[in-house]
Amino acid sequence: MGKRQRKVVANNKKARHDYFIEDTYEAGIVLTGTEIKSVRAGRVSIKESYAKIQNGEVILLGMNISPYEQGNRFNTDPLRPRKLLLHKKEIGKLLGLTTQQGLTLVPLQMYINEEGRAKIELAVARGKKNYDKRETLAKKDAQRKMEQAMKRR
Repeated sequence: MGKRQRKVVANNKKARHDYFIEDTYEAGIVLTGTEIKSVRAGRVSIKESYAKIQNGEVILLGMNISPYEQGNRFNTDPLRPRKLLLHKKEIGKLLGLTTQQGLTLVPLQMYINEEGRAKIELAVARGKKNYDKRETLAKKDAQRKMEQAMKRR
């Protein structure tokens, strides 16, 4: 039996555009049976999602997992809040960062790891202003032009 590879199911490109990424954490996620089947089929969207800490637990809000086609009555609400699994020390650290420093918890990507478990890459992020976004785009454009000039040589 061969080794499995890490399979990226959903990516949040908008997060890197809208936020400065300070730190990242890997978190497990609590799913039902039909939800994990939809995740493995790639029917997930994390574009508008974010995480909050409530009662000592990290809750992911706004993530859309489309209902599984053969799930009938076992399907759950696609936008329901989902619990993320982190160590108590990590949750305490995240709580301090989000309350005192005004940072946000944003998922960057969702993937199935080598053991077949669904994981979320959660980022501690600081919001960008419009001028920061323009500056980032200008840097990318300049880098691309330099690379094209080097290829022509």
